[in-house]
Amino acid sequence: MFMRALPTLSLKARLGLAAGLLTLATLLTAGMVVLGMAQVSDRLDSALAAERRLEDYAVLSTQVSSFIVIAAEVIQRGQPPEMRAERTGTVAENLRQTFARLRAGLDQEVASAESLGLDAQTRRATLSLSIARMEARFAQAHDGLVSATDDRDRLRAHLDTFASGFEPLLSEAVTVEKRLRREILTGIDTLRQRLTTVALIMALAALLLCAAVYFGLVRPQFRRLDALRAAAQRIRGEDFAFRLPDDRRDEIGQLYAETNRMAEALATRAEAVAEDRARLNQIIAERTEALRAANARLERTDEDRRRFFADISHELRTPLTVILMEAQLGRQGAPDSQAAFATIETRATRLNRRIDDLLRIARSETGQLGLDTAPVDLGALARDALAETAAELSNAGLSVTAPDSPEVTVLGDRNWLRQVIVGVIRNAIRHARSGGALRLEVTPDGAVEVSDNGPGIAPGDQARIFDRFVQGSGGTAQGFGLGLALARWVVEQQGGSIAVTSPLPREAALGDAPGTKISVRLPPASA
Repeated sequence: MFMRALPTLSLKARLGLAAGLLTLATLLTAGMVVLGMAQVSDRLDSALAAERRLEDYAVLSTQVSSFIVIAAEVIQRGQPPEMRAERTGTVAENLRQTFARLRAGLDQEVASAESLGLDAQTRRATLSLSIARMEARFAQAHDGLVSATDDRDRLRAHLDTFASGFEPLLSEAVTVEKRLRREILTGIDTLRQRLTTVALIMALAALLLCAAVYFGLVRPQFRRLDALRAAAQRIRGEDFAFRLPDDRRDEIGQLYAETNRMAEALATRAEAVAEDRARLNQIIAERTEALRAANARLERTDEDRRRFFADISHELRTPLTVILMEAQLGRQGAPDSQAAFATIETRATRLNRRIDDLLRIARSETGQLGLDTAPVDLGALARDALAETAAELSNAGLSVTAPDSPEVTVLGDRNWLRQVIVGVIRNAIRHARSGGALRLEVTPDGAVEVSDNGPGIAPGDQARIFDRFVQGSGGTAQGFGLGLALARWVVEQQGGSIAVTSPLPREAALGDAPGTKISVRLPPASA
């Protein structure tokens, strides 16, 4: 039933089940190895402990022999108890230490032999009992040897009793210890064989499981993925006439179904694209012809515009030249007409500047504008701009604040820079006359700042006011015109920058209105 239900599972579930089985096999193998290594380690520890005890038995035998020789000598010489105790004290102490070491090792072995079974614990307890008997015989012999008696026969009797009774106990203990060691080593070899057998079985089971996973699960999916890749290659070649089998509802089967639907959709789309391409080519041909005709019209219009600027400049410059000449002659005539002629001369000079500005604008559109860059006194330039717009400011009812300008020299074209400042002032007159105040300030770092007390500029307009003929969004159809766009172009061409701030901070505002500040910054002449 499990095998029948397996193909109905999703691919994720089948892969997860296979991974779980492989993980379980790995964990079982690792557990068997760890358990076997732990048992081998315990047995090796017991074998090493038995080997150490055999070494201690050899030491004990040597120490007992030395004790018997020394004891026989002191008895033969008839030495008093004090001399007998002194002569045998060192070897007796060594014997006690050896007995203590053997007891401690056997006690530990009895505690650790629980995993080896009751029989192993009993044998180690028997060894402990033999050690206790040997130690008791030694203590009895030593006490008799150092007793207050001087009877040699009695002393020899103590020594002979110890020698005759100790040797069988020692031999028995050594025999039992060797047998235990042999059994431990045999058990290690048996355990190794078992672990080898289990490892082979687990390895075979893992190989069979891996083969089953590969041939029963992974390899069929590879074949299905190969079919999917072939379908993708046909789609890349714009061949949509195929169909993948989507009878299985796992993840790859769902991908097959989506690929079939995509191929059908692409086939339909390809037909539509072919039709659209034919229509598009026709439209492109028609629009190209229309653009060609429009470009021809624009070229004619541009040529007419340039011709208009040139003609109007020529027509204006001729009468202005006559005005200037007549004004100069008038200043040389009657004294009463000097002021009038001076005014004529001033107005004519300003009109001549306007004509020069128009010519510069016309040339700038063709890319032929040449800037006359030179050091310029920014304070004097600002004063000239105020003087030029004084009548307009007065007519607009604007009170002007102009702090004393520091001595700042910048690098630029004097005429163009003057026109930029005049344009900024006129922009304030046009948009902020209701505020009634204007401030023009030259900063030590080479900037001219024109602030007003007007309604300000909406945030959405501030990034666009330097574009040509932009309309404001504040409920008015009046735009910002060409002035600020031309001002930005002129300033940036000379390495400067122009920026707007609106509304003004309260500490810098000229009144209750939001206000606007236009800052024109130019590079210093020293740079």
